[in-house]
Amino acid sequence: MIRNRNLVDSFRHAFAGRWYALRTQRNSRIHLTVAVGVVVLGLWLGLSYMQWAVLTLTIGFVLVSEMLNTVAESLVDLVCPEYHPQAKIVKDVTAGAVLLGAMLSVIV
Repeated sequence: MIRNRNLVDSFRHAFAGRWYALRTQRNSRIHLTVAVGVVVLGLWLGLSYMQWAVLTLTIGFVLVSEMLNTVAESLVDLVCPEYHPQAKIVKDVTAGAVLLGAMLSVIV
């Protein structure tokens, strides 16, 4: 019984993390909104199973990248609340990774 409770708690915490990202991160909301639009367009176009698979992986990649960017920024703020050039590099590079992922998803 305790094992199932821990599993339920794990899922609850995971969904809370996703909700935090959506609630606090503008870009996360933008990416999700675009993803919903792309899914609607895909339904309208009647994509094949393979196209849906690629689209799902692409959308997932961007959303996961955005969440990891949120993690990096939050961790940097916790460890180094004042400005530091190294902290800026971490934030800039993770944001750049999300941008690259989003650009690649548009190409796909």
